[in-house]
Amino acid sequence: MKIEEMNNILGFELLTKCPDKDIIAAYTSDLLSDVMGNAPDDSVLITIQAHKNTIAVASLAGINAVILCNNRQAPEDMIPAAENEEIAIIKTELNQFEVSLAVAKALGFCGRTS
Repeated sequence: MKIEEMNNILGFELLTKCPDKDIIAAYTSDLLSDVMGNAPDDSVLITIQAHKNTIAVASLAGINAVILCNNRQAPEDMIPAAENEEIAIIKTELNQFEVSLAVAKALGFCGRTS
């Protein structure tokens, strides 16, 4: 599923230009070393870590979009960093659990056993 299509389903706020990239999985974590070691390629990161380092980690991990939860604001230097790396930043007031469920449903993971 393309980033824009996923976000249209979710109805969250897109903070950056939306690259035409696929999202095939999701990863929820606030520990950036955990993200680097475990997030799958072509995924969306669900987090409250709203800073430029999140984009650097996302780029290293092959993540195509970051969803900032709990209405976290992206600082001024985060948005150009994301656009430079072609990573979408999306914002929502929902918490990480709620976003994880919504993304899983949008990607068709609800009801799967593996």
